[in-house]
Amino acid sequence: MHKGGNLSDPLTLRLPVDVLGQVEEVARICERSRSWVIVRALKSYLASEGRELIELAEARAEVDGGAGVDLDDVIRDLENAAKDAAA
Repeated sequence: MHKGGNLSDPLTLRLPVDVLGQVEEVARICERSRSWVIVRALKSYLASEGRELIELAEARAEVDGGAGVDLDDVIRDLENAAKDAAA
């Protein structure tokens, strides 16, 4: 399945029958194991939607910690810059 990497203890997982059918079909076509297909699918998810969720959580934590800028201040600064540019 995964050569040279550290593997976790085995996991027990229940899948909807249709999803399992697709996993098994891809595994058969690729001549790979079901685990290989599931790991690839999880890595793909974690690289896209999962990464986005993590980044959003980190950004929220930064804002909660006071690292953000108030939107009203940004709007006021932009309005002042526009007025200065027009003058």
